[in-house]
Amino acid sequence: MLPLITGTIWLYVLVRFVWPLPWGIGARAALACVLLLVAQYHWIVRSFFGSLASPELPQDILVGLGWAFGALLLLAMLLLLRDVAAGLVFLFARGAGRAMLVGRTLNLSLGALALVLSAIGTWQAVRVPDVKDLELTVPGLPPAFDGYRVVQLTDLHVSRLLPEPWVAAVVAKTNALDADLVVITGDLADGSPEARAADVRPLHDLRARDGVLAIPGNHEYYADYRRWMAAYRALGLDMLENAHVVIRRGDAALAVAGITDRQAASFGQPRPDLDAALKGLPPGVPVILLAHRPEGAARHAQAGVALQLSGHTHGGQILGPHLLTQWANEGYVSGLYRVGPMQLYVSNGTGLWNGLAIRLGRPSEITRIVLRAGK
Repeated sequence: MLPLITGTIWLYVLVRFVWPLPWGIGARAALACVLLLVAQYHWIVRSFFGSLASPELPQDILVGLGWAFGALLLLAMLLLLRDVAAGLVFLFARGAGRAMLVGRTLNLSLGALALVLSAIGTWQAVRVPDVKDLELTVPGLPPAFDGYRVVQLTDLHVSRLLPEPWVAAVVAKTNALDADLVVITGDLADGSPEARAADVRPLHDLRARDGVLAIPGNHEYYADYRRWMAAYRALGLDMLENAHVVIRRGDAALAVAGITDRQAASFGQPRPDLDAALKGLPPGVPVILLAHRPEGAARHAQAGVALQLSGHTHGGQILGPHLLTQWANEGYVSGLYRVGPMQLYVSNGTGLWNGLAIRLGRPSEITRIVLRAGK
């Protein structure tokens, strides 16, 4: 499906950008071939350099491929905006509309703009994220937990694009926040446990007073789920697979529950089960739910969850097209939402999948959440 989608994008750019260029047929044909390779680079790396989830190529090459593919994608978007705008103008002012549709100067300007925006977006994608601060009042939170600090990491996607030095920098920045609890809401790494062994090792250095809790995301299932769970536990991460832990401050308690991802069904693994995750929980204890995807938030609210922390969407990655990601995730894409009595926070993600290494207007984040008891 992906090669068909990217092939369609290439064909549109070919017709609306390459063909009208004031170049000879040879130069235009050469550019068309280069753009075709860029459009199909996912298929190429999957076939010859690892897998779609994790191509085993040097970081510099992956950054370059990410920049080139991002530029193609942005160019297609800019051309589409230009054509829609020109079509509207064409209805009212034929001369001006026609000029916009065939103007060579505008075409070249859009190409240059796409290259620049993609360079900015690629840098935004691979840099170490800033800390985003959030203060939330949690109904039923005992006073003993007022000021409790939770740091959320999500969608690290540790890979050859975001390797060991990047992970170590994220861990150092997280540890500097002096958290009570660190949670990781899925998609920790891409590739096999052997291929990523050195890259994920810094996660062992994560520190928080009440430990590090994590859940699987959909990417955990693409390369030997069970061995990844064992590898994460060996790093000191407490993996919550439809389970919960109770954190205590004297007689006061706070529960953190975690569920698996629905991708589990495709690999014969346990599906997300909130009832199992909450089973045996003492009555009256407020629950923070770790769920990789924001979907199902209404059901979780009805089950009595006070706060849900999710990721998966990467914030949509590009402002504007993020609305498509929002539509595909029950209306949730980035930030804080009220779902009945429950609050839902959807992080933009700490990292991102190497196959779309671009962020524009949807920055990555390390999220520091301070919990407050209601008055």
